[in-house]
Amino acid sequence: MKRDFKKIAVFRALHLGDLLCTTPAFRALRQHYPDAHISLIGLPWASAFQSRFAKYIDELILFPGYPGLPEQIPDEEQFPVFMENMRRRQFDLLLQMQGNGTIVNELLSGMKAGFTAGFRPDGDYADDNNLFIHYPETLHEIDRHLALLQQLGIATPNRMIEFPVTDKDQDEYNKLHIPYGEKRFIVVHPGSKGSWRRWPAPYFAALADYVADTGFKVIITGVAGEEDIVQEVISYMRYPAVNLCGKTSLGSMAVLLQKSRLLISNCTGVAHIASALQTPSIVISMDGEPHRWGALDDNLHYTHDWTTSKNYDRILHKTDSLLLRTMPVLAGNR
Repeated sequence: MKRDFKKIAVFRALHLGDLLCTTPAFRALRQHYPDAHISLIGLPWASAFQSRFAKYIDELILFPGYPGLPEQIPDEEQFPVFMENMRRRQFDLLLQMQGNGTIVNELLSGMKAGFTAGFRPDGDYADDNNLFIHYPETLHEIDRHLALLQQLGIATPNRMIEFPVTDKDQDEYNKLHIPYGEKRFIVVHPGSKGSWRRWPAPYFAALADYVADTGFKVIITGVAGEEDIVQEVISYMRYPAVNLCGKTSLGSMAVLLQKSRLLISNCTGVAHIASALQTPSIVISMDGEPHRWGALDDNLHYTHDWTTSKNYDRILHKTDSLLLRTMPVLAGNR
């Protein structure tokens, strides 16, 4: 699609991991349209994402929610105002990167952009310009959005996600007063949105103790509201652990991961930050979709599908392999 678009919007009203997996698409979009004003239509939390990726995304437009989308409760009073604002903006190009389009395609059609492109379910939603592609169920989350851009004639040479770390992030990290040197500790992040996506606490504790046996210290993290799961993991551990639940910002968490030797977590946003920062990780997938969300570099990261294989010994083996492969054991750790 060789058009000089000046106003582009991307609809992706989702959470951290979802947006991080879209950074290669944002990067390619900016490289193809360097002078365009690019907006992200997203959730309120994403203001932190937009400011961190301001070189790709010029602004965040707050989405008030919509029936059938579970990420937030719809604001019925604000929705008509939002839609009128979208129509008034007259976007040249509107990209639907929310999902397969079953719920949102008609919604985006009502925004009256010059061109709208995105995903559609099989046999549903035919557009006039052949800019919608069948939702590629089998592709990695990164690759499905790159496939959409390729349909539009946009080059996508780089699949790697990224997470810029700033001086402010370092300052916030310093305020945590971590008592351990760089690469002498591991991070355990046992929480995730939805209890069904959480690996059981005793396994987290056992794996943390296993690594601590080699001399590494353990730091356990979580967002506000995950205090119970963090305390449960600590209660099962034989070794002491530093509890940072609710004490890290997004930026300080990134620096913490950057300085850690290994992350152990569920498949959540933190796992994608570790991937972007090239911090080795053991990630447990409880949703049966490691092919969709797992890190691309399997030399640094191991994603285990617990729904099909409750093989704890294999996770131990991969933990050993990652620790030995990525860096010799630090002097004094054993």
